[in-house]
Parts: sequence; structure tokens; C-alpha cells
Amino acid sequence: MDPNTLLFLVEDDVSFARALRRSFERRGYEVRISPDFDGMRALLTEATPDFAVVDLKLAGGSGLECVRALHEHDPSIRIVVLTGFASIATAVEAIKLGACHYLAKPANTDDIEAAFGRVEGDVSTPVTARPTSLKNLEWERIHETLAETDFNISETARRLGMHRRTLARKLEKKRVPDA
Repeated sequence: MDPNTLLFLVEDDVSFARALRRSFERRGYEVRISPDFDGMRALLTEATPDFAVVDLKLAGGSGLECVRALHEHDPSIRIVVLTGFASIATAVEAIKLGACHYLAKPANTDDIEAAFGRVEGDVSTPVTARPTSLKNLEWERIHETLAETDFNISETARRLGMHRRTLARKLEKKRVPDA
């Protein structure tokens, strides 16, 4: 690993960010951490990373905003979205916005580093016949609409026909995994 390889880690879970930082530093990366979009923008004024790991759900908003900003800053940045709230809608949007890969937590440094190296798709990826629950369909529709409205909560709530506070509460809940 080139000793000047810079990695931005946009993660609001302090202990997880600390663990990832140590692991990547042992592999020769220089790591800078930001807990949110604003902090990441501040880091971008100082340096341009070679790689970025972005959590999808940040305390101050969506990690997809970070993906877009990083890609607009420099399209050659290899961006991996890491999330405990994986959905088809957010995976598609992350790739459209410039991420090279999308990983569901738990993922470790090996998984993330492998994702940085993947340039092409894998046609051998298995297609599962697992049915999707109603809650997961709702979760995906909400995130799809969020992306369509550039993460405007009020406009998303209006389009979905729900109260803004109801939408905010739904976004705070963890996604229910399929059975």
C-alpha cells in the first residue's frame, strides 16, 4: 500500500469508526474520520482522498449526499457505502451517485478493501427467491422517494401522503430483516 493512500471514513458510530480506522491504518492507509456531511466537506477542502467509506444512515442525514459530493469533487475516488439499512433503492442510488460498491453491515476491512478493488460486476452472484416483507417494501419506497427529492423530508412526506413527523419516526427505526 502506498504510504500516501488517503481514506475518508464518514461514520457517526464513534467506536465502529475507531475500530475501522485502526484496521485500515495497520494496512498502510492514512485515515481521516468525519461523523457527518459537513465534516466531510471540511475534510475535502484540505485533501482529496483516494478511497472513502460512507455510512448510509448518518445522524445528520443520508450518506448518499456524501457519496454525491465526493464523486462531484473527484470521480476517481473509490467510494464504498456501508450500511445496516440495506435496500435495493439505496443500493441503486448509491451506485448512480458514484459509489463503486455497496456493502451491508457487518462488513470488515477485508470486505471493504475487496470492494475497493472490484471494478466490474460479478455475473455469478446468486439470485435469491426470498420474498420481501411489507415493511421492507415500505422502507425501500421511502428511500427511493427520498433520493428523488434530494433528501428533502417535507417533500418526501408530501409525495408519500404522510405527515412529516411520521416519516421522521419511520426513518429513525431500524429496517426489519426479511425472514
